[in-house]
Amino acid sequence: MSVQEEFEKAAQEVKELASEPSNEDKLILYGLFKQATIGNCNIDKPGYFNLKDKAKWDAWNAKKGTSKEDAQKDYIKKVAQLIESIGKK
Repeated sequence: MSVQEEFEKAAQEVKELASEPSNEDKLILYGLFKQATIGNCNIDKPGYFNLKDKAKWDAWNAKKGTSKEDAQKDYIKKVAQLIESIGKK
């Protein structure tokens, strides 16, 4: 299975977790997913008082410079860790 296929499988499996991951884990997944699918953060940083979008922007921007394939591999690993700790439905 190619990295792309494993990534797509992991993106589906994350929706099947037995419970919600922590906000920290969600931000990690978000940043890796965006980096893997779009590349470096290409939007303006949200305003100071927009905490949710700012946290998401920070998570994505923290992955700046990570290759698409490396971001996919990291995403796959993170999903596997979550499945191991949380389980699937």
